[in-house]
Amino acid sequence: MAPTLAHPKAAPAKAATYKILVVDDDPDIVELLEFNLKKEGYLTASAGDGRQALAIAPDFAPDIILLDVMMPHLDGIATCRQLREQPRFKDTYILFLTARAEEFSEVAAFEAGADDFIAKPIKPRALLSRLAALVRRDQDPHAGVEAIDINGLRIDRTAFAVYQDGRKITLPKKEFELLAFLAAAPHKVFSRDELLQNIWGNDVFVLARTVDVHVRKVREKVGDHHIQTIKGVGYKFNAD
Repeated sequence: MAPTLAHPKAAPAKAATYKILVVDDDPDIVELLEFNLKKEGYLTASAGDGRQALAIAPDFAPDIILLDVMMPHLDGIATCRQLREQPRFKDTYILFLTARAEEFSEVAAFEAGADDFIAKPIKPRALLSRLAALVRRDQDPHAGVEAIDINGLRIDRTAFAVYQDGRKITLPKKEFELLAFLAAAPHKVFSRDELLQNIWGNDVFVLARTVDVHVRKVREKVGDHHIQTIKGVGYKFNAD
């Protein structure tokens, strides 16, 4: 069985074992993405709208989904939300591809459970680099600190798991990365721009508001007291 991004401890695998579902109503974009992905050795499937994606995904079992926002029949936001409601796709990477840069689209995408938000026109080399980074991290579970224990919170970076006083808390990947990044440097204040650069990288178009959305969602799950807002500056992890 091919390893998935939901299981960082899986044995290393070639890119071909990773399945990517491309969902976009523009056939030229689908053709461009599938051509470049297949050249890198990924297995691909495609759908022209959200309803098709929901029909294809269970059998194809993608590790990564590239999802357009504006589509007929069922848009990307609704599609993402329905995918996340299914346990098998709870931890699947979902990257939104959209020409819309308005803050509403970005916030709505992350609220629905998106992991990344990539603006069109898509640069294949930048996208492939982003995907390669996800695969490398999945195949190198021992990179960096394996676990952080602080203030009743255990963050297991090898298993992408969070425990609050022994109770497991499930976080989407970007929320987990944000919490782990802040907890790795308790009491250090990070600006929104620093968090965007470290968590989302330079090749992904996201707004500062994205950080606020993710912090709010993390607080809802692990408690308000772990992440402190420093007004006019940014956020820090509270170890007290």
